[in-house]
Amino acid sequence: MATEYTPTEMMDRESRSNRYYRNAVERHWDPGEIDLERDVENLLAFIDETETDDREPWYGMLNGIAKFGAGEDAVTEDLAPLGTVLDDIDDQLFLTTQLYEEAKHADFFDRYWREVVWTVEDELGWERSNPRHDRWFNDPYIELFNRNRQAQRRLLEEDTPETRAKAYCHYHLTVEGILAQTGYYGMQTSYGGEFDDLPHLPGLVQGFTKIRSDEGRHVGFGMNQLKKLIAEGVDPHLIETTVEDLLPLVQGITEDDRYQADDPEERVGLDDGQLAEYAVTKHTDRMRQITDAAADIPDVDELVSLEGDD
Repeated sequence: MATEYTPTEMMDRESRSNRYYRNAVERHWDPGEIDLERDVENLLAFIDETETDDREPWYGMLNGIAKFGAGEDAVTEDLAPLGTVLDDIDDQLFLTTQLYEEAKHADFFDRYWREVVWTVEDELGWERSNPRHDRWFNDPYIELFNRNRQAQRRLLEEDTPETRAKAYCHYHLTVEGILAQTGYYGMQTSYGGEFDDLPHLPGLVQGFTKIRSDEGRHVGFGMNQLKKLIAEGVDPHLIETTVEDLLPLVQGITEDDRYQADDPEERVGLDDGQLAEYAVTKHTDRMRQITDAAADIPDVDELVSLEGDD
């Protein structure tokens, strides 16, 4: 039986959710406006300089981009149940911006593959790579996103403080707050011009910077919701154990080295274990900020800051 309509309360302009909503409106960006031409030029020049037809290094770069692209598609699809159960107008306002932003992120990676990856492959006479090929997605990746989908859809069957906490733990805290932040660090550092043995990809880096700014709000929203749930009686142990159960999957994704050289001395980019260490640090910080009643949720810029940022 449908519930009777009643007008919602007025917005709380001082609430964190409303402030995140306003921040999203003010920091709008268009994925179609990012210049990708230099990425194509730099990749073609880089491949020409290496004078090799070995596609393993190429696949190594595509491996990360493919994971991000498919991940953004997945989280865009999986956020809707949360929007269905939230009943606070300010939370709903924020979630409309998150849905829109997840769609923009998926749009950016789709565009990058079409306008950069395929353009380079066409120029070199290579067969076009498929961004949804099974080769990119290892078992931990599939498992993590399957679990996230199940946690979100569970809300439609049983909406309780505990199922909401688990949903935020899967989506906002683990997928976005730990896995994605670790991925940003790895990709931006690798292709930001720091390593001579890797191509400089300014368009890709700019896209990650814009996406990271959006997801700082997403992570902050989820952390604040979890902190409120704890204050209302949800056991912090539930949050800790839920995330700890997911961390091995994050580690399995960040340490996916199938396209790395077997000889450690021939590997380029970040050192072995550096991404895993970064992920553990993010997890430790997030849990302290959520479960410690005296700890504040950081501002957006602090949530998304990376080493080396100005």
